[in-house]
Amino acid sequence: MTDSEYISFKDMCARFDVTPRTLRYYEYIELLDPRKEGRARFYSPREVARMKLILRGRRFGFSLEEIRQWLLIYEEKGTQEQYSVWIDMADRQLDVLARQRDEIQAAITDLQALRDQTVNILDAMAKPES
Repeated sequence: MTDSEYISFKDMCARFDVTPRTLRYYEYIELLDPRKEGRARFYSPREVARMKLILRGRRFGFSLEEIRQWLLIYEEKGTQEQYSVWIDMADRQLDVLARQRDEIQAAITDLQALRDQTVNILDAMAKPES
């Protein structure tokens, strides 16, 4: 790999809109493994691709440990096994997200009903008694 394929720590933070602390933490928990030159870190296209997967996984609600384990499967067992595990993980997470969506919809419905009741009470209080 040539040096032009690597990006700096600062560029990696900017590209993915993450803090330096986040990037260092991902390295600490072995999600990323940049090339180091002294105190400087440089990220290969592989690390950039892993970062995309990490952020996508976080967006979908996966824990960092789940993401780390899933990324390890590729290195240890290859693409086919990683895809199989991904389908299982996605199915489980889709169930979790559907339950959360239902809970949020129920909360919205309850809150709207309570708000409407309160508006009616306030309207009734504002009317002069006859």
